[in-house]
Amino acid sequence: MEALSTSPPLTACASTPGIGIDVEPVLPRQARTVRDTGLEPRFVTALVLKTMHASGKMALSMLTGRLRLSVGVVREVLQGLVAEQQVEVAWSGDSDIDVHYQLTAFGQRAAAEHLLESRYIGPAPVTLEAWRAVVEGQSLRQPDAPRVTPAELQALLLDDGIEPALRELLGAALHSRRPLMLYGPSGGGKTTLARKLARLRQDPIAVPYAVLVKNEIVQVYDPALHPAPLQARAMEDRRSCDARWALCRRPLVHVGAELSRDMLELRLDAAGGLLRAPSHLLANNGLLILDDLGRQRVPAAEVLHRWLGALERGVDHVAVPNGASHALPFDVSLVLATSLAPEAVLDESCLRRIGYRIPVGPLSEQGYRALVRRQCRLRGIEPSEDAIDYLIHELHRRTRRALLVAWPHELLGRIVDFAGFAGQVPRLDCPSLARAWSSLFSNDAGTEAGELLSTPMPASSEPGDTP
Repeated sequence: MEALSTSPPLTACASTPGIGIDVEPVLPRQARTVRDTGLEPRFVTALVLKTMHASGKMALSMLTGRLRLSVGVVREVLQGLVAEQQVEVAWSGDSDIDVHYQLTAFGQRAAAEHLLESRYIGPAPVTLEAWRAVVEGQSLRQPDAPRVTPAELQALLLDDGIEPALRELLGAALHSRRPLMLYGPSGGGKTTLARKLARLRQDPIAVPYAVLVKNEIVQVYDPALHPAPLQARAMEDRRSCDARWALCRRPLVHVGAELSRDMLELRLDAAGGLLRAPSHLLANNGLLILDDLGRQRVPAAEVLHRWLGALERGVDHVAVPNGASHALPFDVSLVLATSLAPEAVLDESCLRRIGYRIPVGPLSEQGYRALVRRQCRLRGIEPSEDAIDYLIHELHRRTRRALLVAWPHELLGRIVDFAGFAGQVPRLDCPSLARAWSSLFSNDAGTEAGELLSTPMPASSEPGDTP
């Protein structure tokens, strides 16, 4: 069923005053009439009938909650259905909203006919026009959208061991709002760094539960990808807001080597009577990470040319299974991560469209020390400078292993594992490091474990600590 040309009011709800939360109003205003919803009356009527058919006798409040429509809209539909003898009042209380309704025999037949057309039962969708307008208004590409400050980035990456020059390069890339690529050896911290960037913008946005696209209902909201805001929901008066929209943090969507062509298109959910939006569209107004670039089941250049072109246009054309394609809004902050050389993954025309290519490699000794100390604090382990010296000057240099971000987390995790099994308190000392190192790398170098465990420990180590 097509949506009406009239879209719901997009004026944001007013924030609740006096609660000390500086958050911009987000959700569109509530639709008061069927016309305000932007949906055809027949569509809303069918949704009401199907919902009642699935639930039997229903209270008005329950029906509005299931459909996420206002009492005014639902009551308008019910009045027409009562007049047509498809619905009847089953019980009424003292209040005009304390009413229970049920389908008549005529209503049961009408509901069954509507179910043959569409099995969808759930929140009333918003129109595609309304979704496009909200996505555009929430875009971080808007001229007046807040930009990342040096203080914010420094606070985010504090104690991560990242050099100031790399932090400035990353800041410039974020300021440009263009796609960026992180590349470097495996274990260098590219993925961790990319995911951290989502913490820079956690202001609330509006996400529709479902969208009506021509004759199809597309599910957009995913509770796993659209978490609730960090602040209490009291920031807005829900009674004046359109409940067809969920208030969420900006999403973080992470896809990797598992990406295939079919994952880029709409997926049919026959049982639910709807289409499910692909993951890159669920990232709208948030951060989209394409990890392990070059290892997907679809050529990297094919994916990137499509996404980069879609970002420039603001829409992506996604296909319906065995059907036509729809132009749906696409607005994300795109971060790519790869352990391959950029030139080996993408052609020159694609590389030119990526704003910044940032190498993420081994840390400096100073940065590595800071990271080890931070990992110790996170695990409640007292850092030891003698043990860190041993880790860097003996273990890393002797085996010629780079000072990568991944190693402190893994080594300290193994120290905790060994100590826990032995019923001891984990300590950062030379013997514990040697044992953790050997367990981590013995498969890579067969003699490494024995050599490290037989290496004399620094004088500061206690003899009883030797494993």
